[in-house]
Amino acid sequence: MTDTEFRAEFRSWLEENLSGEFASVRGLGGPGREHEEFDRRLAWERRLAEGGWNGVGWPVEHGGRGASLARQVIFHEEYARSRAPARVSHLGQELLGPTLIAFGTPEQRRRFLPAILRVDELWCQGYSEPGAGSDLAAVSTTARLDGGEWVLRGQKVWTSLAHVADWCFVLARTEPGSKRHHGLSYLLVPLDQPGVEVRPIRQLTGTAEFNEVFFDGARTARDLVVGEPGEGWRVAMGTLAFERGVATLGQQVGFRRELDELVALARENGALGDPVLANALARARMGLEVMRAHAVRTLGDSSPGVAEVSKLVWANWHRALGELAMRVRGARSLVTSNGEAGLDDLQRLYLFSRADTIYGGSNEIQRNVLAERVLGLPREVRP
Repeated sequence: MTDTEFRAEFRSWLEENLSGEFASVRGLGGPGREHEEFDRRLAWERRLAEGGWNGVGWPVEHGGRGASLARQVIFHEEYARSRAPARVSHLGQELLGPTLIAFGTPEQRRRFLPAILRVDELWCQGYSEPGAGSDLAAVSTTARLDGGEWVLRGQKVWTSLAHVADWCFVLARTEPGSKRHHGLSYLLVPLDQPGVEVRPIRQLTGTAEFNEVFFDGARTARDLVVGEPGEGWRVAMGTLAFERGVATLGQQVGFRRELDELVALARENGALGDPVLANALARARMGLEVMRAHAVRTLGDSSPGVAEVSKLVWANWHRALGELAMRVRGARSLVTSNGEAGLDDLQRLYLFSRADTIYGGSNEIQRNVLAERVLGLPREVRP
């Protein structure tokens, strides 16, 4: 099968299946909107599984299609162009699954990979903490062995979809007295147990897809550590590399749709006649093309700095698009409607995109990494 035939096959499957009971989920979900039709979107992902369209980039021996990078890009582009709903199992399929394939034991793969592909178990990511947001090496959540189990104590924050997740992959400090990147371990922790409390965090958009997660004596089996104990930093960095993979090209299809809608609004309300706004919209279009060119050029490139540059490019562009949307709307941007949380799509874009330059590694942290590890500049002074 050629890449063109692969694209045609998936496009045809989407057209056939995004109908009937699933026609209503088109365009639903995503940042600031994860509450939308969650159960129906979950059922949709199980339809994807039945069609063999989950884990397309996973090796065939682990239940995937073994798709090339080019075909993974096609998958994400067609998925976004069809306006299929935002994925509810993204963290399992795009982050943890590839991490287990790369670093997990055969037993861990047999236990978790099939359930991820079937969308029987949902995952969340236990990285950030109140005192260790983008500075992941400052993690203070602890895990200590007690017989055949790890016992966890600490707090995670900004944990996406923890309120619906069954499991959490947690970065915890397992060596007493260790500092920074040393002494961390990557643990797989069930959330439905005593000693785990999940508290939703209400956002500017009025929704609550992020959470605080408290571990107070929560337990997980001794063998549910990915990699060796103390190697958590290496495994966690592997997960972050998967997070910034080919899925970003699908994300950019969504960005293009947002920009197109904004340009259409500018034509409709006359804002395009303002040379300043017209220039800003043109620059946004150019920025989007630069973003795509960078993403395509660096696919599969694990060189130092590539992931950090990618994050800086898309996060700042998207935040600026939210600001531009308010300028195009003019005074009407200050007036809410009667919809969910009183916000329309552009207002939600503006408010949620304020977080783009913070979550997943803040601008400051990305620039420090580039300065210190790529350019070789002196390290920032830390207390």
